[in-house]
Amino acid sequence: SFEGRVEVYHDGKWGTICDDQWDDRDAEVVCRQLGLSGTPKALSWAHYGQGSGPILLDEVQCSGNELSLDQCKKSDWGQQNCDHIEDAGVSCDPFTGTDVQLFQSDVVGLTPLYSACSAEGTVRLAGGRSPSEGRVEVYYNGDWGTVCDDGWTDLAAQVVCRQLGFR
Repeated sequence: SFEGRVEVYHDGKWGTICDDQWDDRDAEVVCRQLGLSGTPKALSWAHYGQGSGPILLDEVQCSGNELSLDQCKKSDWGQQNCDHIEDAGVSCDPFTGTDVQLFQSDVVGLTPLYSACSAEGTVRLAGGRSPSEGRVEVYYNGDWGTVCDDGWTDLAAQVVCRQLGFR
C-alpha cells in the first residue's frame, strides 16, 4: 500500500508520530525512505486511524531533501505533547505523480520522447541501457538540463535514486 499512518521503530518499539508541524515536505521524506514515488501528501488528525503505544516523535520539520526522518529536525525521541488523535499519516500515491514520460528504445539506450507536466526540480535518467541507469537530468525553467559532476558523490546518487523511487 502507498498510504497510511506513519510509525517508526526506535529503541526496540514501534510508535507513531505527532502531526504538529507535519507537512508535505515531511511526507516527501517518508515516501522516499519507503522507496515510493508519486506525489507525497501529509495527512493529520489520525486520518488513517489512531495508533496505540508510544508517540515517539513530535515537531518533525524536514526540508524535503533528506533521505530519512532521522536527518530531519525534530523533537527528542519520546518528547511530545500529543494524543493519538494527532497521529501523522502520508499518501505516496503513484497515480498522482507529476511526471509523464514515454520512451523509445534505440541502439544508444532509452531516449525520452515526451515529457508533460513536469515540476521544477524533477529528475530523470536519460541515455542509459535500462530505466535504472543513465545521465541525470533536472527539469528547470521549462527545459531538461544535465547535472555537472563537480562534487558529485555516492550520497548525491542515493538522493537521485530515492527521488526516482529506487531503493
